[in-house]
Amino acid sequence: MAEEDSSRNLPRQAPTAEEQAVSKANEAIAIRPKRGRLTLLSRRIYNALLYHSQRQGVDEPVYRLALSELIGDARFNSNNTELLKSHLRDMQATTIEWSTSSSSLKRWVSSQLLGTVTIEEQGRGRPCMVTWRYPDEIKERLVKPHQYTRVLLEMSSQMRSYSAAVLYEIGARYLTSPGRLSMREDVIWWAAVLTGRSDIKEVDYRFLKRDVITKALAEIDALCEDFGLELIEHKRGRKIEEIQFRVVPKLQQRLGDMDAPNRNVFDLELVGRLIALGLKQEEAQDLYATTDEGQIRATLEHVDVRLRNAAMPPLKSPAAYFKDALKKGYAGVTAVPSSSPVPVPAPVAPSPTLSEADRIRRIRELWENHRMGEAKVVFNEMPESMQSEVKTRFEAERLERVANPIARAWRRDGPASRIAATTFFKWLAQETWPEEPTDRVLLDFALQRGVVGV
Repeated sequence: MAEEDSSRNLPRQAPTAEEQAVSKANEAIAIRPKRGRLTLLSRRIYNALLYHSQRQGVDEPVYRLALSELIGDARFNSNNTELLKSHLRDMQATTIEWSTSSSSLKRWVSSQLLGTVTIEEQGRGRPCMVTWRYPDEIKERLVKPHQYTRVLLEMSSQMRSYSAAVLYEIGARYLTSPGRLSMREDVIWWAAVLTGRSDIKEVDYRFLKRDVITKALAEIDALCEDFGLELIEHKRGRKIEEIQFRVVPKLQQRLGDMDAPNRNVFDLELVGRLIALGLKQEEAQDLYATTDEGQIRATLEHVDVRLRNAAMPPLKSPAAYFKDALKKGYAGVTAVPSSSPVPVPAPVAPSPTLSEADRIRRIRELWENHRMGEAKVVFNEMPESMQSEVKTRFEAERLERVANPIARAWRRDGPASRIAATTFFKWLAQETWPEEPTDRVLLDFALQRGVVGV
């Protein structure tokens, strides 16, 4: 710790994604809020604050950090300070209970999630700073825990739902335990832990399983390279009273997958069709990564038919209709085989709810996705020697900064990986065409694609 203190004012080399790991106390993994509500972003912010607290040391009375660094490490993707403040207030207003048990000890703690937080705007040319404290009763157990789980900030940021983020940390905790079985608790306890809500009094387990658990398990299976999770249900009579999860390492699964080299081929055109419907680029890519490709194609075909039907009223939001159709299985999984040619999407009717800024953002996302597709074509047309050079340069310049699971997926499958392909082709597009598109370029692109009014 003395070495850390003595070097605090020296410039630091930016840590890699693998180095950005928080040692999270096991009691803080499965947090059940008793007041207030936790969100995915508040969990990310909390992990980032904890990471920097541990770097600064348990003896510090208050922790201090440039706000821009917190935003970056929390993968906040926004400079909206008011939104950040609202999540900090939520954490301060949330009363939590942490429970842990072993053969010799049961521990229960009720506390605030976060103590006093201050944001200081120091004037032009000086960074905005954030300071924070933890309640004294739990500070040492948080900042210098004896039993903890190592959580990668980058891996945690890959999760797109609160329930998946929680189950990822639970899986990481029990991956190395002898039985690889999580805690066994009643359904209401799990509902509160997996949704971050404190107002849950009763639960219809069928809906909890369908809307929360199953989706979170699919998300982890798609994004986590180290393990998957299996749901275990415990009945009393015919009613499911308690549940727990079994952690399943993916080593054997990887060995069994060696005969399927094309299982992860990333279809940028399919992602572009999702964006054209009105989904944000990040949402479209996440949906593609976690959903059966045949199901997406079939649902897109169903939506295209609906858009062409002049006898029915126009869709106000094709994106919302698509997501509802996908959720309810309107199209069925076999309507369009995954090997079939991609049908040309029907022109999307303008949505009256979109602002001009939203339309520009969507056109830009379509343009970026189109550039990624062009980069993929360019890469596929390269001779093998040039492809090897490009992949080597990508690994040297970019791979060290991506999440460990993405890096492993790249090393295993290269550009064919559904997980790593977006990162690679986005990098290649930026390297090939580094100039920013002008408004004229975006307008011409939109006119050519017939998406001016998306």
